[in-house]
This record gives sequence, C-alpha cells and structure tokens, in this order.
Amino acid sequence: MRWFCLGATAIALLTGCGLENGNTMRVPPPSEPPPSAAESGSVTISPQYVALAPGGAHHFQAAVQGGGAMYWMVNGIRGGDGFVGRVDANGNYSAPAQLALSANVTVTAALAASPGANYATAVASIIVPGMVTPTGNAQVAEYSIYLPAPGAVRVDFGADTKYGLNTWAQPTPSPNGGDVSVYVAGMRAQSLYHMRAQVTLTDGALLTETDHTFTTGTPPRTAVVTAAASGGQTPSAGIELFDTVVPHEAAQSFATDLQGNVIWTYIYTDGTKVDAIQPAQLLPNGHFLVLISYASSIALKGPAVPPKTVDAVREVDLAGNTIRQITHDDLANTLIEKGYNIQLGNLHHDVLALPNGHWILLATASQSFNALPGYPGATRVLGDILVDVDSNNQAVWVWNGFDHLDVNRHPYLFPDWTHSNSILYSADDHDLLLSMRHQNWIIKIDYADGQGSGRILWRLGSGGDFKLVGGEDPTDWFYAQHGPNFFSQNTSGVFRLGVMDNGDDRQSSDGVLCGTNGAPACYSSAPIYQIDETGRTATLLSRYTLPPSLYSFFGGNIQQLPNGDAQADFCAVQGGSLIQELNLGGSAPQIVWQAQTALTLQYRVDRLPSLYPGVQW
Repeated sequence: MRWFCLGATAIALLTGCGLENGNTMRVPPPSEPPPSAAESGSVTISPQYVALAPGGAHHFQAAVQGGGAMYWMVNGIRGGDGFVGRVDANGNYSAPAQLALSANVTVTAALAASPGANYATAVASIIVPGMVTPTGNAQVAEYSIYLPAPGAVRVDFGADTKYGLNTWAQPTPSPNGGDVSVYVAGMRAQSLYHMRAQVTLTDGALLTETDHTFTTGTPPRTAVVTAAASGGQTPSAGIELFDTVVPHEAAQSFATDLQGNVIWTYIYTDGTKVDAIQPAQLLPNGHFLVLISYASSIALKGPAVPPKTVDAVREVDLAGNTIRQITHDDLANTLIEKGYNIQLGNLHHDVLALPNGHWILLATASQSFNALPGYPGATRVLGDILVDVDSNNQAVWVWNGFDHLDVNRHPYLFPDWTHSNSILYSADDHDLLLSMRHQNWIIKIDYADGQGSGRILWRLGSGGDFKLVGGEDPTDWFYAQHGPNFFSQNTSGVFRLGVMDNGDDRQSSDGVLCGTNGAPACYSSAPIYQIDETGRTATLLSRYTLPPSLYSFFGGNIQQLPNGDAQADFCAVQGGSLIQELNLGGSAPQIVWQAQTALTLQYRVDRLPSLYPGVQW
C-alpha cells in the first residue's frame, strides 16, 4: 500500500516523511500499523481506492471477521486532522478543503484490540482542480492537472455543461503520476466553452472535475467553406481537414465541422508567398505532419525561389509548436553523408509517416540528357526520389526514379517528367505505391520496410501492366491523377483502389487528347478499381464523373469513409474547390454531403473522426 504525505505544511507537522521515486512517502512510526497488506489480518475495507476533489467526502466500509471495535486513522493520525483530512468512527472521510498540490492519503481501519496485526487500508487521491490556459493558437486551450498517482486524463468540452465533445486521454508521465497537459481543440472562434477533466487512475479510481470555462479568440484568415448535407441524407460523422494551395491564405491548413465552421487552424510564421502546405495529415500520436514547400515545377520555369522560403517537413502539435523537422538542407546533408550523388530539388506534394516512426520523403531530383528523341541538345529533366529517414532524420533507404524508369516515356508536360504527388504504404506486403501524375501511372515499388531493391513491381494505368476490365481502354483509365487511397482492408493480392482522376492528358476513344483540341476528353472523375496483382487485371467497379463544366485539372484526393461512402475533393473546378461525399452503392451515385470553397483551391481534403486519434465526434 502507498503511504503519502500531503505537502510542505503537512510534512512540517507530521514526522517521518521522506522522498522515494519522486513521491512524498509516509513512513509510519513503530506504534502505527505497518504498511504491509500481508499483515492486514481479518479486517477488510472498501473501496480500496478513491479519487476526490479537495473538500470532497467518501464513506469507507470496514468489517472485522468475528466482530470487534475498530478505530480509524488518516496517514497514521487517529481521526485525521485538517491537513490530511478527517475520518469519523463510521468511516466517513472528508478531504482537506485547501491543498497546494494533489496528494495521496491512506485511510486505515484497525481492530482496537490488536491494531498492529489486524487492520486494512485504502488510498484516497486528493486531486487539486486543473488549470485552463490559452496557447499560441486562438482556438486551442491547454488543460493542466497534477495527478498524485498513475493514470490518465481526458477533457470533456462543449458550448454548455452538456459538453458533447471530448479529447483523447493522456497518461501521466511516470509510474508515480505527475503533471498531465491536454490540448483542447475543436472549438469555434470567439466563443465561450465549458470543459472539465475526466480522471481515471490506474488503480481504478475515477474523478469528474469541476467545470471550467474558456473563451476562444480570433483565428487567422482561412478559405470560407459552405457545407451542407443533401436533403434527407446523413453524412459520415467527423470533421474536415482542408489544405489550401491557392491563394496564399494566412492559415492554409484548417479544420471545420460538417457545417463549415472553422474549429482549428495551423499557421507558420516563416516562409514566403511561394510556400504552401501540401499536405497536412493527422498522426497516430495526435500531432500533425505538414509539408511546407514551393511548387516543384518552379525549378523548370525559371523564376528564382525567394530567400527564406520554407522547404521542410514538420511535425507540429495542436497548438502549432514544431516537435520535429527535416529541412531541404538536412536531407541534402544526409544524402551526401550516405554517399548519394543526387541533384536534389525540393520536397514536394506528399510525405508518408510509417508505423516505425520513419518518414518517406518525396523530393525532386534532376539530371541532364543530351539529344533525347525530339529534344535536340541538352535537356534538364526533373524526376522524383523517395527517401526513408529514421527518427533521427538519417537516410536509411533511397529510391531514384531515374534508375527505374525510361526517361523517353513522357506522355505529359516533359521535361517535368514524373511529377509524383502521393505515396501509399501497403501494410500487407510492406511495399509502396507512388502516384506519378505526368506518367499517368500508379506504380508499386519493392520497399520491404527499407530492405527492398526498389524494383518497380507493376505499373497501373494506360500503357502499364494491367488489362482494364469493365471499361474502355484507354478512355476509362485515370489521367494526371492525384490522391489515390485503398478502398479495402487488404492492400495486396486482390484489393480496391480509389483514384482522383483529374483527366488532363486523357485519350478519348477516337485518339484525341485532352489539352489539345479534344475538349470532350477533358473531364474529371472518381473511379474505384479492383486490382488483381496476380491476374494483372484492373476492374472498374464504379465511376463518379463530374460534368465537363466542372473539370478539375489538378489536385484533389479520394478516400473511403467509415459508412462505406467515398469522399472526393475536386480541387480545381471552375470557381474554387468542390468536396463531395458520395454514396456509390446504388444504381446511380448519390451526393450525401457537399462543401465548396469559392475562389480557393484545396489540394487535399480529408474526413477525420475528430482532431484526436481514436476519438469520434
């Protein structure tokens, strides 16, 4: 059993206190019952563990086998006192009303005839109310509370004392308890919120904290979101995470509820007007992974990148603090240290966080070629590399597209040759899928968690390794695609893959290309394919197509939602971005929910359960 003192005042009045493992432990004098459960005799007490606020009360029940008179103590003091709390002859304990720091006390019921041999103890954890303070983010509060024993804290919050929303639970920092801080995020701007902590100690004791209030501030400017469910439809629950690439808004990454109200923003105060977040994603540890860089094609267009432009991947917390970062220069240095001779460009378009804490970085690299067919003289070609960096930002595996692809295959916008934009991790076989927009391909790479050869295992798309089933080849393939996602639990063998098919460079059945004089071939869609890796077939299962007037020529992504619907971000339709939740299960697709951002383009939009991993709002 644990015997603890209460703090400086109590220590001054109670003798025999010492320190052990960071906790203040009560060492009772010999006249008191020894703190050994093995010697507790025939006395029982319940409950054995409780958590109370200062001034709180609890009734302990005690019994003696065979009967007999008992007396009660708190921290070895018969009846207790004002510092440790008081207990009466019936086991009614009252915690001290004023405490400087949360602490544990021991409540003992002892047989009067033989107190040294027949007794039982319980622990009451007295938890001082937490504090709510603002952070650097106008819509995020920090809720801090000290626990005197190991456990975890979550925070309920809402516009009134019905609360309605909650954070995830955060554990104490050590086996002895300690300070727990929880960022409370998901609140609307300039609004009063109520919040309270829910404390769960490892010993099973529970405490619901008193109510606190917090008023949010004014967030930075974001795109304006207009959102609503279609009549009679119920969208999949959660929130939306937006990623604005055009124009350069103050907060490019932000979250809204499904009514379009902004509930969280992220800003970076460094950088220049060419910087953009592309993309942001929620990590399993509750932080966000953001790539901040400039458009990769700038390298071939001539304009110089302004000084102080950010070119980095950052892990940030809900308040916007940077937890981990790797910059372009960091990446260049680790590649040189590992012996790679690569003409490194910028980080761009995506970053993949792996379960082992590694990041797969996507970056441009360039090589010069002479006398390529159709390109006399020297041509500087822009390709892509993938770099696996460990938690210390050291390169441990590198894939270079120039080593595995034919530079003479360049269907679209050469010499910006591959222009990759999305990386997927196949959990089944530990390989990588890479979306290469300017190849009109999604390729699979032998990664094997950093042990693979980098060999291209297959190429999906027009002119690749798969036969298209259920659609017309080449028209019903995807072109200049973005943001693919798995649409099945399995990720290898026979699995499903959704793609944001922008449609640039589409070839119609009569051989006319979109982007030349073939406007009918210029349309955007959200196809879902069933991929059979062994049979090398890609079966078109469904396809939602926008009207040609809403052609979205770049950006976007598609994801499967928990209710079976698909969400598609058509990034660049006329007038802005169009995000739709689609029910694809019937004879015709149904729009369940829709959002629009006028005059702003959203590179990716993701439906998240909440701002906290494992928590559904």
